[in-house]
Amino acid sequence: MRKFLSLVVGLLFCHLAFAQTKVEDVKTFTLKNGMKIIVLEDHSIPNANMYLFWKVGSRNEQPGNTGLSHFFEHMMFNGAKKYGPKMFDRVMEANGGSNNAYTTENVTVYTDWFPSGSIEVMFDLEADRIGALDIAPKMLESERGVVLSERRTGLENSNFQAIQAQVKSAAFFAHPYRWPVIGYESDIKSWTKKDLEDYFKTYYAPNNCVVVIVGDVTVAQVKKLSAKYFEPIPQNTPPAKVRTVEPPQNGEKRVIVRKQVSTPNILLAYHVPATSDKDYYALDMLSSILSSGNSSRLIKTLVYDNQTASSAFTYMPESFDPNLFYAFGTAGRGVSAEKLEKEMLAVIEKVKKDGVTDLELQKVKNQKLMEFYRQIETINGKANSIGTYELFFGSYKKLFDAPKFYESVTKADIQRVAKKYFTKKNRTVGYVLSPEKKGKSK
Repeated sequence: MRKFLSLVVGLLFCHLAFAQTKVEDVKTFTLKNGMKIIVLEDHSIPNANMYLFWKVGSRNEQPGNTGLSHFFEHMMFNGAKKYGPKMFDRVMEANGGSNNAYTTENVTVYTDWFPSGSIEVMFDLEADRIGALDIAPKMLESERGVVLSERRTGLENSNFQAIQAQVKSAAFFAHPYRWPVIGYESDIKSWTKKDLEDYFKTYYAPNNCVVVIVGDVTVAQVKKLSAKYFEPIPQNTPPAKVRTVEPPQNGEKRVIVRKQVSTPNILLAYHVPATSDKDYYALDMLSSILSSGNSSRLIKTLVYDNQTASSAFTYMPESFDPNLFYAFGTAGRGVSAEKLEKEMLAVIEKVKKDGVTDLELQKVKNQKLMEFYRQIETINGKANSIGTYELFFGSYKKLFDAPKFYESVTKADIQRVAKKYFTKKNRTVGYVLSPEKKGKSK
């Protein structure tokens, strides 16, 4: 009861904090070159965040140039016309700021955190690398080596990455989600300077970017700086849309990866709709019911009750197009891959057959609401959430309806999506197994 009351108080506090920010507080404008700017004033602390959401990820690549989106995440920090090699970080840090970036199948995102008094420097830094990035051959080769090393290390050290790459390539045979975000080794080795220049010109045009600024700024200030630094950067022809639609999967697919592991690893992947689909919230909550916390279905059953797994998790990426829902498990000592798979599937089948309980539903609603409110407590969280909803849900305005959407999900909704998507013909199964001993074959 004490934990429950604490959770209720926490939810109430966070809800009141969120209620202080209204949808009409968010202001938007579009520059003459097509760059969209979203601003939320928040004067709670003398800091601000700038997020640049570029609508380019591995889904925009083609065979032969896979990995370019991720590669530019590296190149964008390596010098432009005004601020030379390594100067982006040095100037930002000298002005009290810091930065980060990430690349997904769908987007490449850069973020800057800074004292509000340094905002003009941040605009200058970003405008320089957007408008005049220097793709120098020496830097290209240096970062090519870094990315190749990163790729090898990831596949060697992460069993999940190793099997996910193979499962994706089997689950998708048409859509570009089938290749890894980091790209294929042969492609990374063969990119030319012209490949990079063409890719940059196409996808790093201002009309392909949404900028979100939250913090101790004013809309008038952001408009003035945007007009000065961003608007002179010329727009380009909008990138071609991804037209490929993955056909329905009509039969189970299976793959095996051989690498040295102490126990087998299992990955189940089911095709699910894009993030903008009406089933997103039910699937997101189902993911938490399956693997969030010690009392979740997979953790409780496999790790604690049956001890057939040492760990398990589920994962569903935000996505412009229909993607995959993943369930990953690491077998316990002495447990075979077949046994772990059978028990993972049994947990999923039980949800399909019997649904979830009232307690599970309320618990996951509380979890999702707390996660949501905690995310938007900070200026960084607000900026990231506004941009995420603008791109993946169709409008930043839907961010303000998210608590209502989570609250409206019913037990029947969760059972329905489990039955609809978690079918045998719609899944791909991956095993990570140790290399076979000499003299044996399978």
